[in-house]
Amino acid sequence: MDAIMPVGGTVVLLRDRRSGGVETLLIRRPDRGSFAGGWVFPGGVVEEADRVDDSDERGIAALAAVRECEEEVGVRPADLVTLSCWVPPVEAPKRVRTWFFLASAPPGELVLAADEVIDARWSTPAEALELHAAGQLRLFPPTWVTLQALTQASSVASALAAASVPELYATYIIAGGVFVWGGDAEHPEGGEGRHRLETAALPWNYLRD
Repeated sequence: MDAIMPVGGTVVLLRDRRSGGVETLLIRRPDRGSFAGGWVFPGGVVEEADRVDDSDERGIAALAAVRECEEEVGVRPADLVTLSCWVPPVEAPKRVRTWFFLASAPPGELVLAADEVIDARWSTPAEALELHAAGQLRLFPPTWVTLQALTQASSVASALAAASVPELYATYIIAGGVFVWGGDAEHPEGGEGRHRLETAALPWNYLRD
């Protein structure tokens, strides 16, 4: 991995639904800056305060994810489980290698940071994807793919257990608004199948062999 690229941490807060399945917290960013107007999970870039010990990059990113979550929505998660690491494409205006973590939502009311979060909602992954498909919710590929995977979760416990092997998403964009990752035949790292997200039109289409 590129050691010079800034590193960030994102936390996917989950809670069980009484009817089964899970809900996750999405926050809406202001119409400026990174992910302008988009619905994302709480998180941000590692700061010097996060480098408190000899933790590796993933450990430091986890500290950043916890700090950012508390700053942005007023709750402090614990017992994070590493889900994935996202490396943005070269076309991205701001490139931050971001670690995604799962965590059970702690108790407490949300308190939104007015300068960073303009709205928040608890939603099932399927509901969020349906709203995105209808053009009512702006999502970015890392959030979309994460939500897609979580549609299979029957509970918070099962989602945490399934995240036993963190996955690397080194993103590469090909013609037609297609995002490809390792294992796809058109990814620079090589592959023989398909691992891609087609984003040219709604609804987006995720293909993985």
